[in-house]
Amino acid sequence: MFNLFRSRDKAVRIMLGGLLLIVSLSMLTYLIPTYNTGSSASDLVVAEVGKDKITLPEVQKSIQVALRGRQLPPEIIPHYVPQIIENMITERAMVYEAKRMGFQISESDVVTGIRSFLPNLFPDGKFAGKDNYAAVLAQQNMTIPEFELNMERQLLLTRLRQVVLEGTVVSPQQIEQAYRNKNEKVKIEYVKIPTEKFRSEVHITPEEMRAYYESNRSTFAIGEKRSLGILVINQARLEAAVQTTDADLEKLYNQSKDRFRTPERVKARHILLTTTGKSKDEEVAIKAKAENLLKQVKSGGDFAKLAKENSQDPGSGQNGGELGFLVRGQTVPEFEKTAFALQPGQIGDLVKTQYGYHIIQVEAKEQARLKPFAEAKAELASEYRKQRVGQQMQALTDKVEAALKKDPLHPDKVAAENGVEFAKAENVSPGDPLPQVGVNKDFEEALSALKAGEVSQPVMLPGNRVAIASITGVAPAHAATFEESQPQIREVLTKDKLSKLNEQKAQELLAKTRSMGGDLQKAAKAMGFEWKTSSEVTRQGAIEGLGSASSLVEAFTKPAGSLIGPVTMLDAKVVAKIAARTDADMSGLAAQRDALRDELKNKQAQERERLFEEGLRQALIREGKIKIHQDVITRLTANYRG
Repeated sequence: MFNLFRSRDKAVRIMLGGLLLIVSLSMLTYLIPTYNTGSSASDLVVAEVGKDKITLPEVQKSIQVALRGRQLPPEIIPHYVPQIIENMITERAMVYEAKRMGFQISESDVVTGIRSFLPNLFPDGKFAGKDNYAAVLAQQNMTIPEFELNMERQLLLTRLRQVVLEGTVVSPQQIEQAYRNKNEKVKIEYVKIPTEKFRSEVHITPEEMRAYYESNRSTFAIGEKRSLGILVINQARLEAAVQTTDADLEKLYNQSKDRFRTPERVKARHILLTTTGKSKDEEVAIKAKAENLLKQVKSGGDFAKLAKENSQDPGSGQNGGELGFLVRGQTVPEFEKTAFALQPGQIGDLVKTQYGYHIIQVEAKEQARLKPFAEAKAELASEYRKQRVGQQMQALTDKVEAALKKDPLHPDKVAAENGVEFAKAENVSPGDPLPQVGVNKDFEEALSALKAGEVSQPVMLPGNRVAIASITGVAPAHAATFEESQPQIREVLTKDKLSKLNEQKAQELLAKTRSMGGDLQKAAKAMGFEWKTSSEVTRQGAIEGLGSASSLVEAFTKPAGSLIGPVTMLDAKVVAKIAARTDADMSGLAAQRDALRDELKNKQAQERERLFEEGLRQALIREGKIKIHQDVITRLTANYRG
């Protein structure tokens, strides 16, 4: 939603983007259990860049903001966590390098940044005072020193990036070629030949299987298998046993009332017509259009539809103008004054700000309030239980681990004596799913070097659980017999024959099409294959049943009538014919030239910045300026796994 407040100055735009992320990060705090670490979350360091430390709470806030509202499947989230950490390390490395190159940010620079980012603190050009400044930041759970440190970092990043990206040039020829690539279209005929279509035609003889086994005997082996006893300490079970009283919870509530205060806020949507960089005559026309749109929405027009069709705010326009909930201090004064003056359902008069003309509708309004104890009670009870159980988890984990080391061959007995969950896994191989655990890389690593009678380190599992295992038996690795290897041999030989047969059929279809004067439809019918034709598509388009048109790249480089293929896809071969091609209409180049130039420059800039960041990061690692604490990252990632 903050795209509404774009600056005219490119450097300020970049800086504001970074600051907005930082302010968003400060709005969430997410604490994971810290048992089995020996430190509180705030003490744990994920990485160091020079003397700058990236702490666990900082990373957790970044993760929560990055995942917020994405509705990702749980199994995908662990793949995001390392990337988010990588991005944070790279940003700090850029700040470190900027300082090393001599870039400096003065107090005046910081003040200018604050003026741009928080204009409401400077009514009539005068500073509203330190108390107001602190109050605005407090709404975002930030202190003045934290905010100004983040401001300095973003200004340093902006200056370094400007140096890196200087000299990015796009030629007219590149723009023209990009236009052609984007706008030329093709229509194709195609036949998709699935590999599995011929499975019934594939026959594997015993002689073939025996010959393959004898030729590849050394590759067939049965790996070591182990039997485990797995003990799981479940925080949820411990929490369920913790009794709470209203007196305990009221005490906790009174100690942390500020957490339950909600500032006055409004839920709003808007339509923005920008006037940035426009002449006076253009601005008159923009205002007239805005007034016409205002009449439409006040007459019952579909606000969301009109916003999608007309709003020039890229952050909200395509979402029907939705900005979500706003608190005071998040918008420029003119916008804020109108938004907070309207009642739910009302549409204000036209509002002019430094960014253009706004049509604002308030959808909901909430007064500042303190959530009463009755509403906060459930949250407080959960928090109270977690606080009490944190120490119990550590103590119980230590007790179970010690008991298991004394009697590693009877884990079921240890589990029963300590009231924890138990599961048995017989003859499992690395990578096999385990009861209570599933497939867990961290747990597998903890078991990898253990022998019979040895006990693993405690490993954190999803759902605030801890697992410990003892090895109760080991079946050594051995060379697989022919009988043991038959299922694997059969599948290998079947896949090989299927691939060859599929290629053979595709080549036959291509040859038959040529012999029939290029009539792919007739040839496909003769061979019993399904023939299809696509609509006109660009490189960015999709072809039904095949996916992206870019997978048939020859279709955009050869003349109409050309045959293409066989093209190998994941599960099929494709033979195609270019039925027609439509060259790009070059009369539209002038209208798209600026956008294409910006797009190409942006791509070049991104690639140049990526190469610079990658090179800088590797150089700082070699110099010992970047230190990454992989054990902390591993434990953090484990929290999100599953």
